[in-house]
Amino acid sequence: MSFNWEENDDFNGIHEECGVFGMYDFDHRDVASTIYYGLFALQHRGQESCGIAVSDTQGPKGKVIMHKGMGLVNEVFDDDSFEPMKGNIGVGHVRYSTAGASTRENAQPLVINYVKGTLGLAHNGNLINANELKDELAYTGAIFQTTIDSEVIAYIIARERLNSKTVQEAVGRACRKLKGAYSLVVMSPRKLIGVRDPFGFKPLCLGKRDNAYIFASETCALETIGATFIRDVKPGEIVTITADGNIESDTSMCIDEPKRGRCIFEYIYFARQDSHIDDISVYESRIKAGRFLAKDSPVEADIVVGVPESGNAAAYGYALESGIPYGVAFVKNTYVGRTFIKPKQSSRESAVRVKLNPLTENVKGKRVIMIDDSIVRGTTCAQIVSSLRKAGAKEVHVRISSPPFISPCYFGTDIPDKDQLIANNRTVEDIRKLIGADSLAYLNTGRLSALVDGLAICEGCFTGEYPLEPPTEDIRGEYER
Repeated sequence: MSFNWEENDDFNGIHEECGVFGMYDFDHRDVASTIYYGLFALQHRGQESCGIAVSDTQGPKGKVIMHKGMGLVNEVFDDDSFEPMKGNIGVGHVRYSTAGASTRENAQPLVINYVKGTLGLAHNGNLINANELKDELAYTGAIFQTTIDSEVIAYIIARERLNSKTVQEAVGRACRKLKGAYSLVVMSPRKLIGVRDPFGFKPLCLGKRDNAYIFASETCALETIGATFIRDVKPGEIVTITADGNIESDTSMCIDEPKRGRCIFEYIYFARQDSHIDDISVYESRIKAGRFLAKDSPVEADIVVGVPESGNAAAYGYALESGIPYGVAFVKNTYVGRTFIKPKQSSRESAVRVKLNPLTENVKGKRVIMIDDSIVRGTTCAQIVSSLRKAGAKEVHVRISSPPFISPCYFGTDIPDKDQLIANNRTVEDIRKLIGADSLAYLNTGRLSALVDGLAICEGCFTGEYPLEPPTEDIRGEYER
């Protein structure tokens, strides 16, 4: 399957990179406003839609109040939207999609009413057997309101609940049918459940504030609301916060550490740099990447600069290792979202032109080492290199704190099919010429494991080898096409 991003603006995908947040307050205080601030801290994980669903555990059983919409967290919510959102248990979600799937119907959380009550669900990740499961459900009468695989998960949990003693048992039985990446926060009328797939593709952590428990995609969200980090949810673990305030753990889905596949791109780019994932500092991982680049691909220069924000730490690491001064070369317009997660190429290119402005005083007449986290299609990098030259840089040497992308991601990060990857069937020298740099070097693939102190990771987008068998064809977006 081959798609040209610019010519197929209607190319839609069900895979997504998102942020999830859940809270259960046993002092019976309303949680909606706290979830709002938690989502605000996770805004970098998705900027197209967001939502919050809450319930009162002492009120009518199964009554859920939800508000969601398209846009940033502070655009979707205001004082009026919070007024009716009374409840001490809730889940929240921020989302971005690939091109064309930006609709309110696909915004989360999802809330399902069924025989046993209600379920509220927020999902980060992508299922590789979503189409198979969706067909199975459709042929037994299911009617779908969205085009996202998260709804498939919600339906399966609801069906399994009919034959399970508890909701957490139903969640466990449902997860055994899922293949792919999923970090879930599930709200039932009296319980809050956090789940991480056996490979641990996507992060999920548990925290506590006063007499409330919190699940969040990243630790930065816990710190934002003044919560204390308890621990990461283990890959394959189901953690249940029960009505009496206990924490129950089911690790029956856990697999051996060498078989796990944490997404290395979380550490390289996607996670906020003040977060920790599986006891590894994202910031320190990026510092290491920069140091490795300086060791493996040195070059004489006058200044080392990073492309904000995720390139900054790696640039600082390069400067520490090389002894070349670290400097600032770009002024960032903080009101422009991440170019990498824009749904259409046309949007991505227009955003680049207004997102970064070179600081002429720092680069004019200098040999510049520019550190960025990745090159996907090459458009962004070429424009940034060009902007440095226009600002008077004598030389521009590009160093990338990840290896070349040669394969798509099927597990929830927006890395497209091979035809749209600049590194596909091109040498490093070919790419250097295309982006207009004086030299170009990538992080060595053999360095990836060291970034996370030897934890088992998924590096399939860099090697084409995945921790579980990918689909035989690229089915991302199949239902929407």
